[in-house]
Amino acid sequence: MILILLTGSTHYSYSNSDTPDDADVEEKGEEILPGAYQMDVYLPQLENKRIAVVGNQTSLIGTTHLVDSLISRSIKVVKVFCPEHGFRGDGDAGAKIDDGIDDKTGLPVISLYGDNKKPKPELLDSIDVIVFDLQDVGVRFYTYISTLHYVMEAAAEKGIKVLLLDRPNPNGHIVDGPVRTPGFESFIGMHPVPVLYGMTIGEYGQMINGEKWMKDSLKCDLTVIEILNYRHKDSYSLPVPPSPNLKTDNAIILYPSLCFFEGTMVSVGRGTPTPFELFGSPDFPRKEFSFTPVSVKGATDPKLKNTVCYGIDLTQNDRRFKRLRLDYLFEARDILYEKYGEKWVDRPKFFNLLAGNDQLIMQLNSFCSETEIRDSWEDDLKEFRKIRKKYLIYE
Repeated sequence: MILILLTGSTHYSYSNSDTPDDADVEEKGEEILPGAYQMDVYLPQLENKRIAVVGNQTSLIGTTHLVDSLISRSIKVVKVFCPEHGFRGDGDAGAKIDDGIDDKTGLPVISLYGDNKKPKPELLDSIDVIVFDLQDVGVRFYTYISTLHYVMEAAAEKGIKVLLLDRPNPNGHIVDGPVRTPGFESFIGMHPVPVLYGMTIGEYGQMINGEKWMKDSLKCDLTVIEILNYRHKDSYSLPVPPSPNLKTDNAIILYPSLCFFEGTMVSVGRGTPTPFELFGSPDFPRKEFSFTPVSVKGATDPKLKNTVCYGIDLTQNDRRFKRLRLDYLFEARDILYEKYGEKWVDRPKFFNLLAGNDQLIMQLNSFCSETEIRDSWEDDLKEFRKIRKKYLIYE
């Protein structure tokens, strides 16, 4: 099966539809231009400075990598830091990323994943400005916002400026899901925000600063280079996949809802051509649709490897959602609970870190209704929306 990768940067807006979870989109005229494109704005701030770039395969200006663009304009880039999945974006989720040398530029590439999530002070000794340019997907457990936190913290400790080149959030129209509660802090949930927080990574950086979430209430010297022609309700098709298992726009739409299955016995299709566009298990009813996860680049040891799974094919979904989907979890639980009981969530600690609390797992296993679950989020979401509003750059 040939994958259609994410293409284009089209400006859309959505209107109300008949179903509460879906959002129709209609094309609008102006092209969305990420912050990296505004070179006339930020290049003067980089001249005669020693620069470190935090980037990966999404750090593009058109089809040219940001690092190559900066070097071609005589900007002195001295090193590159990369997040989870590596500088070229092909590492497995959670896999250790080694330091190395970029073949094209000869620059040292330092991993900010694994044991070195925060840049060590000595790695910043020769740096005047850090340029941060990563494509986020607007989901709390997607780790690029955690990398941003640690980069800002390390920069604040050294008195180094961070220039953040903002990019659209493909899930930027949604604020929904449980807010992470105290006691469930982790690299997939560093801050007290909902699963879907409806902010660009630039707005999020301003919130990290303003809410004093960094160690010792540090404040980073942060400048956000804004996106042109962008609103939160606009749809944005990513030019390249932001990580190995988010290969399409559809996967990015489904990811916040399906990722909870990573803490259960259910596969989300890692090791297939369409990860995060399906889900299933060998214990699901044997229907016509089936899939078999195998070892592939970016998912070398997927859940249920070499096992035939039956389940739900979501590859034909053609709508954005207006909120987190719970019906997928309900469907899987209803099938598996009869046989496995509460053990259908076979990684409860990890599930709770994804949820940001231990309440969702109890609600699912108690067969609470969707209304009951959503009502339990509402007060926290209202409070978060008040905080969020202070840091918004875009409509």
